[in-house]
Amino acid sequence: MNVYIKRLAILLICFCVALPTMSYAVDIKTTITTDSLKEKKQSESNKYLTATQAYAVVQDSADDILFIDVRTPAEVEFVGWTSLVDAVIPYMDNDFDEWDEKKHRYQKVINGDFPIVFEELVAAKGFNTNTPIIFMCRSGTRSGKAATLATKLGYTQAYTMVDGFEGDKAKKGADKGHRTVNGWKNSGLPWTYKVDGSKILFNQ
Repeated sequence: MNVYIKRLAILLICFCVALPTMSYAVDIKTTITTDSLKEKKQSESNKYLTATQAYAVVQDSADDILFIDVRTPAEVEFVGWTSLVDAVIPYMDNDFDEWDEKKHRYQKVINGDFPIVFEELVAAKGFNTNTPIIFMCRSGTRSGKAATLATKLGYTQAYTMVDGFEGDKAKKGADKGHRTVNGWKNSGLPWTYKVDGSKILFNQ
């Protein structure tokens, strides 16, 4: 009998040790495929969600996923954000020494601290490389790049929100050139101008 008790104790210990690294199943449904997206919105993870789909996932499984806004602090401050995100970690920053004449804005450069801060957040939340992670940017380009980077870092469930916070630009009509098509804001999902600064993360 003692042998069986010892074996049971060993099994329980192994289970308890393994428990923190277990990933809990999150049912994420998506209808988007790579071939339906512009190349700039595609990700090596091949995992895509619309804003409404992402919202449904966050509502159902907020404790088991990470929802990360990869826009700049200025975008979040002046355009708005959703407090449902776990963090704002800029994927790109403005290079104020370089002006882009074609795009009429400052050049953007990749934030070299992004992977460091991202993985620190994963660890702080007690998550792992199998945790579902949803990245959101303005319109789905930077979030796709962030999902690709996360995939290269070994994360298996990196999703990109393809229509972003502001949505895509209208191609015709009175709103041509303005971001009035799809996206988090245009879908009537919860957002505000009141930003929680503690969620804007940098490598201090």
